[in-house]
Amino acid sequence: MEYILAVDLGTTAIKVLLFQSDGQVISNSTQEYKLLTPTELAVEVEVEKYWNAFKKGLAEVLTQANIDSSKIKSIGISAQGETLILVDKEGEPLNNAVVWLDNRAQQEAEELVKEFGNENTYHITGQVEIVPTWPAAKILWFKKHKPDIYRKVAKFLLIEDYFIYRLCGKYVCEGSLICSTVYWDIIKKIWWKDMLSYLGVKEVQLPEIRESGEVVSSIQPKIARELGLSADTLVTTGALDQACGAIGVGNLVPGVISENTGAALAICATVDHPIFDKKGRMPCHYHAIPDTYMAHTFTTGGMGLRWFRDKFCSLEIDISSFINVDSYKLLDQEAAQAPPGCNGLIMLPHLQGAMAPESNPKAKGVFYGFTLHHGKAHFIRSIMEAIAFTVQRNIDVLEDLGIEVDEIRSLGGGSRSLLWSQIKADVTQRSVYIMKNEEAACLGAAMLAGVATGIYPSLKVATKKMVTIKKQVKPNKANMDTYKQGYKRYKSLYNSLLDMFKKY
Repeated sequence: MEYILAVDLGTTAIKVLLFQSDGQVISNSTQEYKLLTPTELAVEVEVEKYWNAFKKGLAEVLTQANIDSSKIKSIGISAQGETLILVDKEGEPLNNAVVWLDNRAQQEAEELVKEFGNENTYHITGQVEIVPTWPAAKILWFKKHKPDIYRKVAKFLLIEDYFIYRLCGKYVCEGSLICSTVYWDIIKKIWWKDMLSYLGVKEVQLPEIRESGEVVSSIQPKIARELGLSADTLVTTGALDQACGAIGVGNLVPGVISENTGAALAICATVDHPIFDKKGRMPCHYHAIPDTYMAHTFTTGGMGLRWFRDKFCSLEIDISSFINVDSYKLLDQEAAQAPPGCNGLIMLPHLQGAMAPESNPKAKGVFYGFTLHHGKAHFIRSIMEAIAFTVQRNIDVLEDLGIEVDEIRSLGGGSRSLLWSQIKADVTQRSVYIMKNEEAACLGAAMLAGVATGIYPSLKVATKKMVTIKKQVKPNKANMDTYKQGYKRYKSLYNSLLDMFKKY
């Protein structure tokens, strides 16, 4: 039996999973770390904390598995996007990692918009607008505000690039992660020279571009000893976490979309050519599958339900701790007591502004239509329905762009709720497929690594071997009219409040 190690470099935790070649998880570990917020807009992590969390997680995985580590053939990586790491000529970090959530580069983003224009940038990079999140804006911030650090930078890296360097000693990146830097051309698949020139960045300061799922090299012997792995273990290029997640649920061809309801709601549709939205609603990303693209959006998701739980469900939290049951299961049970449509209660889930497809940072969260009749169950269910309506909003945009949506593959924490999956199926009137392996991003990274190292001849074969559908949730026709009316009211409520959002 051959084994594949998969690492998910997340925003607040690193997950390490060991897979058999048939997709079975042998062992796993999750190691959390805290985000640093030195200012109101800054979000950082000490770079060595990433590496130490990985080492601790790997040690736990190897101990649990109790296998000969020489049988681990390859390592695959799933990574958060946009997190920037600056290193010197010795490969040592010059600063804390600037996490994708970091919003300090607001003026720099505005400057880049004035210089390059959002429409022009969109057709080169696939990103509908330049925002402080993108590494280009962050690099410009360092150039202006930390020139002493900026002058010492030998390489500008994203988190996956940094891990590959630590493992192999080579500077390598791949397209699915770098397309949201806004200094990579997703059509020509080369660095965008005009943007680099403006930032003062030379191509030699960037990693070598590869496709996802390619062997970089074996682990450096000294690193292999540090990690307890064989020096023959091969490190492969991975992908953006959402691209890995799409692969991990079998979203490989047009007609299938994946929706990931975690803290954010992410939608991915695989397309065989780049598609640009004239209305600027839908970003276009390069996929982990060579010469393939993704219509990919994200916005507020399960964060809204977590907010409600933390603020208003202390009783459920206490009970869950006492009986050792996930508090979200208790919320599920409550929400099931409310009828579809929540007796007219509608929620807008824009607690941190509305992202795709509205792209309205001034939007707010709203509960509308509650009366003396409504209780906690209605409010919980209305949040679930709001996220399902957001899924439908994105499907509307995809179909407007000529992208067919025949079925939905669900992943993330939200997929654990059968009720939520049923609501999504009823709202979209499409089957929602729940996968056996909930850690789809890690599975996708393992599949890419398996193909790269010859365990599988193709992703199609890897999908047959490793991806298993746990349940198909079919839409309930009896709820179709209720949700059609609810969705209509949802859109009308948002449009009615646009002026209010602008003013307050």
